[in-house]
Amino acid sequence: MKRCWRIDDGRQSLVLGSHQDRLAEVIYWGPCLPHSEDLNALFDAHIMDVTGGMLDKNPEVSLCPEAKRSFPGQPGLIVRAGDGSRLLPDFRFSEVQQSAFGLTLLYRDDALGLTYEAAFQANPATHVFALSATLLADAPVFVDWLAAPVLPAPQLSDSMIDFSGRWCGEFKPNHVPWTAGAHVRESRIGRTGHEHFPGLYVPCRGATNTQGSAYAFHYGWSGGHRMIAEELPDGRRQIQFGHASDIELEAARRFETATLYITSSVDGLNGCAVAYQRHLRDEILTMPHPERPRPVHYNCWEAIYFDHDVEELKAIANRAAELGAERFVLDDGWFGKRDDDTSSLGDWVVDDRKYPQGLTPLIEHIHGLGMTFGIWFEPEMVNEESEIYRAHPEWVLGTDDQIRGRQQLVFDMANEAVRDYLFDHISAVLAADDIDYIKWDHNRVLPFPDSKQTHGTYALIDRLRGAYPDVEIESCASGGGRIDFGILKRTQRVWLSDSNDAIERLRIQHDAALFLPLAVTGSHVGPRICHTSGRVLDIRLRAWVAAQRHMGFEMDPRELSEDEATVLANVTSWWKDNRNWMQIADILRLESADPAVIAEQQLARDGSRFVVFAGKAATSSQIAPRPLRLTNLDADARYRVELINKEDSVGLSRGYVALKSGALELSGAYLMQFGLTLPWSFPDTIWVVEGQKL
Repeated sequence: MKRCWRIDDGRQSLVLGSHQDRLAEVIYWGPCLPHSEDLNALFDAHIMDVTGGMLDKNPEVSLCPEAKRSFPGQPGLIVRAGDGSRLLPDFRFSEVQQSAFGLTLLYRDDALGLTYEAAFQANPATHVFALSATLLADAPVFVDWLAAPVLPAPQLSDSMIDFSGRWCGEFKPNHVPWTAGAHVRESRIGRTGHEHFPGLYVPCRGATNTQGSAYAFHYGWSGGHRMIAEELPDGRRQIQFGHASDIELEAARRFETATLYITSSVDGLNGCAVAYQRHLRDEILTMPHPERPRPVHYNCWEAIYFDHDVEELKAIANRAAELGAERFVLDDGWFGKRDDDTSSLGDWVVDDRKYPQGLTPLIEHIHGLGMTFGIWFEPEMVNEESEIYRAHPEWVLGTDDQIRGRQQLVFDMANEAVRDYLFDHISAVLAADDIDYIKWDHNRVLPFPDSKQTHGTYALIDRLRGAYPDVEIESCASGGGRIDFGILKRTQRVWLSDSNDAIERLRIQHDAALFLPLAVTGSHVGPRICHTSGRVLDIRLRAWVAAQRHMGFEMDPRELSEDEATVLANVTSWWKDNRNWMQIADILRLESADPAVIAEQQLARDGSRFVVFAGKAATSSQIAPRPLRLTNLDADARYRVELINKEDSVGLSRGYVALKSGALELSGAYLMQFGLTLPWSFPDTIWVVEGQKL
């Protein structure tokens, strides 16, 4: 007996099938199939042949591949009984629940007392499917590994793209060839991590940013993940995502994966990227005031570090407001006896040496400038040199002899008393003054991975959000160490990287756009001398790169020359004029014929306008710029295109390039097939082109 089901979202079809009531498998995932498709015939058509050297029947690459079925690859579940003995489930169909865009399948192993549930939810607006798996047990069991519903990977793919990184160098794509065996990425540091972002792209042969078929995966969990991309001996391929292995440290009756977000596209990597951008912004984020435009952000960290002086901060705020800042964030150093990073974490009481009248005089001054006020916390961490550690050393996660990180230990966030203490002290600060923003930092890895730590952090953030619904929260973890759709269900902005180096940012933002929209991606204009790279970069590059995302400043604005201040004020004004449509625009990565150029096109949702940022991150190998082809325009329409920073042209750009003189009217077909001819430029510069559909 066959059982088959399908889910459609208007762009994709996902078809599942099973035989003899065994676990279903995904037998088709891709562009929409005809509504008349015979699913039973589809199931028959997908079955592979067998030959010598194989079992007499191919074990299913099911939603949870079972070791008991002689499955030759990674099983989808590794489970032990309460006494530690290995269990080998044999699940059989129990129940189905189906709606217009949802499907839940339940399977049962009566002998072992286990129930497996796979849930699928399609989104016809964003074209992202949300998948999760749950294991229920009649008696407590240990789970060493539980994958979200397992999916096949396309055969016509030669490589996959996963993501590594480091501090100040996040979101680095790695092109990994498909080969026999398993490619495994695992983050075991207790947070999402710079090193192993939980995402995967699988382009089919010939796919680029702008064309071809591609499949994409993102696991929305903040506590460390495991990804397995495996090619079996028979050539079939499977993709598994789940929590990092062995982080469920206690026996329990219920285990649930995080949500696995999947999407596919016939419009290249951009098709998947836009689906993720829209889904995060429109379906996952919960903005306190969604009607408000994103404010220009000012953060004082790289201006003062731990040297807090109220009058100095007021002077800095005055200058930031003159340049266009609309939110002022007071960073680390305002609490306890915090003069460096060795003390006071956990003592969330205003330092009366630095703020003898509390924070109120500074906050009132900032409000008087028309800016809102935000403040930095690092709630999950504690210094041994702190009042709270001396009172409660037992609140720390891990042993006394663990390696410290940035002079810090980690609070045990599974401990309700810890969460109550943190809630009470953070609440006291928020209640004392009008504060509408928290920068929530996380500056060290955990001594060992434990899922309860993540659930405890989620619980604290959820409780604070419930008590202070008007407060926006930024997720920061030494920059981009905790960015995923799980934390972004609870926060509204991410600090993409601690690097304010515009050249580094140009690349990081470009690759992060495979998952993140402008609305959540903080990007700041840093100091003239970059504090993380030592590079000296022109204010024009620094300002325009920040204007590609949620714009802000992070420097002492009093260091700016008159010319630099004028440039920054002008770019900030441009960003304010355009942020409403850019906030909901699609970020499209462009194919550049010149590897030195990193370019993107932000396209309005209605297609009426766009802006192109073309940054030159290195010296070109050829002498003259190559044309830059645009994408997703109306081929039959005409567009008015204008280089809006043409005054940045230098003397070595000696020829007649039409865009240096004024606007052009060109067809969408021309712009997509031939492209923009831009002026010559030095390395470490950027061109910005606006387009308007006529």
